[in-house]
Amino acid sequence: MNKKWAVKRITINLATSEMEKLEKYCQTTGRPATDVIRELIRSLQINPLNATAQQVSPAEKN
Repeated sequence: MNKKWAVKRITINLATSEMEKLEKYCQTTGRPATDVIRELIRSLQINPLNATAQQVSPAEKN
């Protein structure tokens, strides 16, 4: 049997308001939360140059 996804499981802690927002979005769109979260992760843009620059504190720049 060929699995579509490699199995990796994560647990996230959400504030009540964040969970309510996710649940409302899922109810409105008819999509499961896992699909919504996967889509959001896939839409993340990673720019290694910017990620490195953000890790440098202002004191280190001077």
